[in-house]
Amino acid sequence: MKREIISTTKAPAAVGPYSQAVRVGDFVFAAGQVAIDPAAGKLIEGDVAAQTRQVLTNLSAVLEAAGSSLDRVVKTTVFLKDMDQFKAMNAVYAEFFSSDPPARSTIEVAALPLGALVEIEAIAVVG
Repeated sequence: MKREIISTTKAPAAVGPYSQAVRVGDFVFAAGQVAIDPAAGKLIEGDVAAQTRQVLTNLSAVLEAAGSSLDRVVKTTVFLKDMDQFKAMNAVYAEFFSSDPPARSTIEVAALPLGALVEIEAIAVVG
């Protein structure tokens, strides 16, 4: 199957040897997003709720560039700097995935890029 590299200026540019997403057939594999404002190129200020909102906005832009959307996501992985912030992250997450949410794993990590509080990656279908 052909691999298509996905890139959009509506989400932060990849800052290393990775792609924002890769589309293979009817699947999109989106790289983890942190709360970088794509216009400013910097991590936004704010708590985990504000960062989760920016992360999901960025993720949405990447998925749309691939011909998909948040409502076509089948699996996410959430990386949290502090599991005590799960409730606040989850409240914002529920706004973006209000019905038929995807499967999800949530993992506490020692650190995230740029000192971010949350990172989310996703797998979605196209169409």
